[in-house]
This record gives sequence, C-alpha cells and structure tokens, in this order.
Amino acid sequence: MSIFLIRHGETLGNASHTVQLPDNPLSRRGVAQAECLARHIEYLGIAAIISSDFARAVTTAEHLQRVTGAPISYDPLLQERNFGDLRGTPYAELGFDMFAPDYAPPGGETWEIFHERVDRAWALVQGAATATGGHLAVVTHGLVCRSLAARHLILPEGQEVPVRWENTALTVVDHPPPWRVRLLNSIAHLDDPATRTLSESGAV
Repeated sequence: MSIFLIRHGETLGNASHTVQLPDNPLSRRGVAQAECLARHIEYLGIAAIISSDFARAVTTAEHLQRVTGAPISYDPLLQERNFGDLRGTPYAELGFDMFAPDYAPPGGETWEIFHERVDRAWALVQGAATATGGHLAVVTHGLVCRSLAARHLILPEGQEVPVRWENTALTVVDHPPPWRVRLLNSIAHLDDPATRTLSESGAV
C-alpha cells in the first residue's frame, strides 16, 4: 500500500506568475497535465482520494476520480499556505521574497502556523491511509508537499527536498511507517504528446 502525494495541475496564476487565489482555476495546460496524470495512475489501484478544497486541487482530483472510480473527500488542512493580502498580486510587483523564513504575510499564515497545520494534515492522511484498502491519492499544493518532505518523509538516498514541486508532480510514499519515499517529485507522466503540444504552443 502506498500514498500517492500529488501537486495540482498548472493554474492561470502559475502561468501569469501571480500569488494564487483559492478559486484560481487550472489553465488549459493544467487540465492536460491532470489528464496525463490520471491516465498514468488509472490501473495502479487507487482506492480513495483526499484533496485540498481549493479549486485547482479539486479539479485535479476530479480527473483522477473519473478514471479510478475512487471516492473523493476534501479537507481544508491540505490547502496551500495562506498568503493573506498578497493573494492576487503579481510576483513582479512584490519587491521582496514572500518565502523568506522570517516573513509573515499580512492576513496570512506564518511558516510556524503553516507547518503546524501541515502536521495536522499529515495525521489526517495517515489515518486515511490506514483505513483505505488500497493506495491513497492525496491532491494538495507545492508548499504542503515540501513541508511534508522536509519534516515527515524519508527521501531516497542522495536526494534532497526539492525547492520547487512541479505541477502534477507525483511522489510515492510507502505505507506503513517509516514513510519512505520511493518516487520523488516525478513528472514522467507528462511525456505525453497532448501536454507537449500545449507546452510548445504556449497555450494556457
């Protein structure tokens, strides 16, 4: 049994380099990425899906549900870090590093509060994995994946926590503990002609 940790597909905000809003939808390229991922895991025995309730994760999870038939549940603990008043702002207009360790976004979460929430999300995921009679897919966000990898998972020898989690990146974690990662931040499934065509054309 494994946990399939998945980042959502590309959004319009990703494509425009804008701090994400909760309702930010997938771009055309993001939809194609989600479809590629769904085809990749269709026959791998996904028995349940748990997802962030942000729109970009919901849509990605729905693509997985269509091919696997697995039930989906949603939980706000899996949401991306809340950047508060910065949301909707182009990165080019910030003038500072919003990911800096000591930066607390106004109206948002500090790193400490975010990591504490991710700890609770991980407890939820562990419980769901134990109760699932097969593989569990977890659809979430890049900083959540990074927090889990840095603080809860045992990475393959010689590999470090990625600075960036790619859109629809797949990380496979062996269940039960000690939560060893068998595949880290993989986008091999995106070697799909449909996704390559969108990427080359610049369509979003």
